[in-house]
Amino acid sequence: MSFLIDPPWLYATGRAYGKLMPNEDAKAKALQGATIGAFLATSISLYLQARWTKPIWKLCRAESGRDWMLNSGVFKVDWRKAGAGTHLLSAAFFLTYPLWLWLGLKRGRASSS
Repeated sequence: MSFLIDPPWLYATGRAYGKLMPNEDAKAKALQGATIGAFLATSISLYLQARWTKPIWKLCRAESGRDWMLNSGVFKVDWRKAGAGTHLLSAAFFLTYPLWLWLGLKRGRASSS
């Protein structure tokens, strides 16, 4: 998971949920909540460089979880010098995660009607 990959992945997941579960029932809400929870728990843990995330960022050939979240193997942000501005921007970006899923849900439900 990374800032580059997570939004389209959440959107695509929401779109699939919207097509497969066009009604907003308790099961759909629980699945949506679990999805956002899993994305946020993993991504925030990567950003905070939690020890348990090492296999993930190693698999992605990154130097750390924060390196993977910020650079995704594409960019050249110096993750070691991330300061308050980078942390605030990252926190703001994490807050958009539910929006990406919701946009996908909305589109998926519209296309299944």
